[in-house]
Amino acid sequence: MANAATIQLLVLDVDGVLTDGGLYIDDKGKPSKQFNVKDGLGIKLAQRFGIQVAILTGKTSQVVEHRAEELGIELVIQGSKDKGADIVSLAERAGVPLSDTAMVGDDLPDLPAFKVAGYAIAVGDAAEEARHAAAFVTSRPGGRGAVREAVEHLLKAQNKWDAAVAVFNE
Repeated sequence: MANAATIQLLVLDVDGVLTDGGLYIDDKGKPSKQFNVKDGLGIKLAQRFGIQVAILTGKTSQVVEHRAEELGIELVIQGSKDKGADIVSLAERAGVPLSDTAMVGDDLPDLPAFKVAGYAIAVGDAAEEARHAAAFVTSRPGGRGAVREAVEHLLKAQNKWDAAVAVFNE
């Protein structure tokens, strides 16, 4: 398994990672999701400092399309039935070896991607099986800054964190 210092592609699950896993449905039956702005900042920092970001989710939602577009994430697979095969596809599309690919997940459907990714990251409130399979477990739960924490972990391992902080101290 690779280490955090080599990661060039960060693949994110949505429900339970970018969101708290809640299903919000209005009285017209229209679903929505709540995203955390800290996670958005983390994604933008990853991109700015050389880590490509992708989304890999088992569900399909226009909300995810909108959030990906807002954050400049072009590598997106929704409706995944096999996250192990789909993370391989994302890495190929990104031109990044699997050994330099990290996956952030929270539950059993993420385990196949954890097995093939070079670096598995589980959010703090992930299922026990995901936490045990991960090289790094965030202290924060999904949808509450866990992605931001994962990015900080990667950038620190790559000696880029001080430069990221300096952007805001200028």
